[in-house]
Amino acid sequence: MKKQFVILLIFTIFISASHAQVQASVKIGLLKYRGGGDWYADPTALPNLIAFCNTNLGTNIYRIHDVVEVGSPDIFNYPFVHMTGHGNVIFSDAEAQNLRNYLIAGGFLHIDDNYGMDEFIRPQMQKIFPELEMVELPFDYPIYNQKYKFQNGIPKIHEHDGKPAQGFGYFWEGRLVIYYSYESDLSDGWEDADVHNDSPETRLKALQMGANIIEYVFNR
Repeated sequence: MKKQFVILLIFTIFISASHAQVQASVKIGLLKYRGGGDWYADPTALPNLIAFCNTNLGTNIYRIHDVVEVGSPDIFNYPFVHMTGHGNVIFSDAEAQNLRNYLIAGGFLHIDDNYGMDEFIRPQMQKIFPELEMVELPFDYPIYNQKYKFQNGIPKIHEHDGKPAQGFGYFWEGRLVIYYSYESDLSDGWEDADVHNDSPETRLKALQMGANIIEYVFNR
């Protein structure tokens, strides 16, 4: 109950800040995990997404994100946690349980496959929710229809294997708790323009989709 109260308190603070113009900020987290994968990839991504959301959505997110470890109780301080990387991911049983408790209590995890992560992250998601199945979200799902409309679902930012971009989710009691962006590479599109030399149009699509995720989470 204490953990649930913390999450609900965070959401209440955010709503008060965004709708009543209270001078306060909410922070978002970047997930640090074990296994050798580069959890720290795309260092300019979250700061750019935060700035975009604060400017275009009117949010009041603290401009610098925090790093939070999978097994840390500190994860309950963040209504939104982002995870990315290219390689191996390992959750211990205790870490998986901590992440499960966080998500059930009201938290949200966005996993962005930065290419090469897919084969490693799927077994770890099953460790978190062994009783659930990951499902692809339909194009009319609300996450694609926030301020910005994506009639064809998540945009394709980088080619990689040339497969279509897909957005998957885990639902707990009807609530989306994990959103997994696959073959899109959204967070690369959030990075500074000179990192990947993406076109302004491509970067804008990536930032708009990221803003939709943030808006969806904070308005639930």
